[in-house]
Amino acid sequence: MASLTHDLERGRTTALALVESCLAAIHDVDGEGGYTFVDVDAAGALKTASAFDAMREAGSAPSPFAGIPIAVKDLFDVQGQVTRAGSTVLAGNQPAQRDAECIGRLRRMGFVIIGRTNMTEFAYSGLGLNPHYGTPRSRWRPHESRVPGGSSSGSAIAVAMGMAHAGIGTDTGGSCRIPAAFNSLVGFKPTARRVPLDGIVPLSSSLDSVGSIARSVHCCATLDTILAGETTRPLEARPLHGLRLAVPRNIALDDIESCVAEEFDRALHRLSRNGALIERVVVPELDEVAELNAKGGLAAAESFAWHRHLLEERATEYDPRVLARIRCGADQSAADYIELHGKRRSLITRATARIAPYDAVLMPTTPILPPPIEGLTEDADFQRVNLLALRNPTFINIIDGCALSLPINRDNKAPVGLMIAGPANTDRDILSIALAIEALGRDWDRSPIAADEV
Repeated sequence: MASLTHDLERGRTTALALVESCLAAIHDVDGEGGYTFVDVDAAGALKTASAFDAMREAGSAPSPFAGIPIAVKDLFDVQGQVTRAGSTVLAGNQPAQRDAECIGRLRRMGFVIIGRTNMTEFAYSGLGLNPHYGTPRSRWRPHESRVPGGSSSGSAIAVAMGMAHAGIGTDTGGSCRIPAAFNSLVGFKPTARRVPLDGIVPLSSSLDSVGSIARSVHCCATLDTILAGETTRPLEARPLHGLRLAVPRNIALDDIESCVAEEFDRALHRLSRNGALIERVVVPELDEVAELNAKGGLAAAESFAWHRHLLEERATEYDPRVLARIRCGADQSAADYIELHGKRRSLITRATARIAPYDAVLMPTTPILPPPIEGLTEDADFQRVNLLALRNPTFINIIDGCALSLPINRDNKAPVGLMIAGPANTDRDILSIALAIEALGRDWDRSPIAADEV
């Protein structure tokens, strides 16, 4: 994003040129635009871009970011547009009367909303499949039709395929980080309370957070600052030497694919060689997440509360897999729900204390590569793979933490994400550490691989 602002400022490009380039990618007949977006505001984006070019020429642009096209997940209210949440159930609703608060913040800085991106219906899956609007393919081996990751599938594919320069999404259990990992992008999930949720269709009011998907840590850090309503300021990389980084020995590395394990271990070796202190530790709280989610967890209870009246008349219009997960909430009693909150508070307290001695926790974002869509036709296969994709990211939402997924795969290698995580309100620290690891990663692709790092 910094390079775009510099190019705009120096006249090397224009907002109109940026928007036209993104629209060309969206409308490419051989591309994924038709599955990536549920709505494209071409006329509005072109008009807005032209206006910002005139303002910049006159020296009155609202910010250096004015004119940069971004994509917005179909969960967010955008004035004058229908918020479908990836579903046909809401498609007949009236257009939003106002922007979601966080979207308004982006607009006031001059970002151009080029369109609304596809997603898992009601954000309830980590794989990104959508039977209503189609499923965009991961950019890795597109001829094999692999899942894009979810639920913010379209936001990731839009960035990966040059249809937008950033994607705004939500993250309830990995919905920004998983699609980022599956498409070799950066995805950030902030502390949940950091960005207001007003004007956003909820999945789980206890776990939802607003994040971003972009091409660099700097881009995500900039967007996070704006979404949170803070003054933008430079992000400085933390020195790697002396950082204490914890790697869970339990759960996080179970059922890991060999390629993911190889790239993850390679990253740990490089960090260690650059002075970081890697400690493999047991995190018992990871073992408790499955129990908390045994009846669908907080997401099922809270989503059922929001959907229950719609389900009375329109249940047949839902994706059956999403419907099944929502209906798990009907099996929870008020006592179950209250008990869940109590157990989560205890888990947050204990997990925060356990990771407090460390600067960050490192895990593979997902233990798997993006699987082929055709291998998920059976519900049992879908459920197994979905839970694997969600497992590591979900832990961070449960403990009220923040995390970033950083691509660590070498050029032309399968997409692997490194998750850098911390407890609540350590967002800036996590971003600073991620910036340092990202800079080291740029050298990984240029430098030979030592025998002990393969």
